[in-house]
Amino acid sequence: MNGLLLIDKPAGITSHDAVDWIRRRFQIRRVGHGGTLDPAATGLLILLVGEATRQASTLLGADKSYRATLRLGIVTDTQDGEGKILQTRPVGQLSLDQIQQACARFQGEIQQKIPAYSTVRIQGKRSYELARAGIPIPARSRTVRIDELKILGCSLPDLDLEIRCSKGTYIRTLCEDLGEALGCGGHLAQLRRTRVGPFSIEEAIRLEEVQPGHLISVKRIGHPELVEG
Repeated sequence: MNGLLLIDKPAGITSHDAVDWIRRRFQIRRVGHGGTLDPAATGLLILLVGEATRQASTLLGADKSYRATLRLGIVTDTQDGEGKILQTRPVGQLSLDQIQQACARFQGEIQQKIPAYSTVRIQGKRSYELARAGIPIPARSRTVRIDELKILGCSLPDLDLEIRCSKGTYIRTLCEDLGEALGCGGHLAQLRRTRVGPFSIEEAIRLEEVQPGHLISVKRIGHPELVEG
């Protein structure tokens, strides 16, 4: 078995859980993924099977799209709904024009702070491991690119957003920063990945439905073709 599997990951499992499920299901060791999704996030997770694991760097470097819900007025230590609440602040009467102006500030190339609760390694340890142990994390940032930050819905304190961005973009950091720009703080309440490079969530299937015939060839990664099962 060699190829890509486009999975619609449910909330509550890690990307590695999905990899392990496929390993057990098909009794194959060489399985990886093309970009982690947090356990609480849903949406497109690309699994790489057999020789396709060589394409991991290509998929990791691809642009991605998301739909996210930003909850204003609550700041957490993990920048999402899983963390400890650090602050609660009034949201106030924000107009759609104010929100659109704030969104415009984050489009294009920006410097984004790498969150403490991330998988980035610091002296051999994952950053989130150090953060959970209460060890101070040195402030670091990276250049990312936001191609689109679109408001899909506004029902304060929640904002529904559509985001197209470069690799390495932290959506929870973007949500927290947008909340700060609006003067009330905020955190990522929901996240769904809808696209990775040329692959769309519309092509994805549930993990428990996977069959060998669902494998997609990596020969033309820009124009995937189904492989015979």
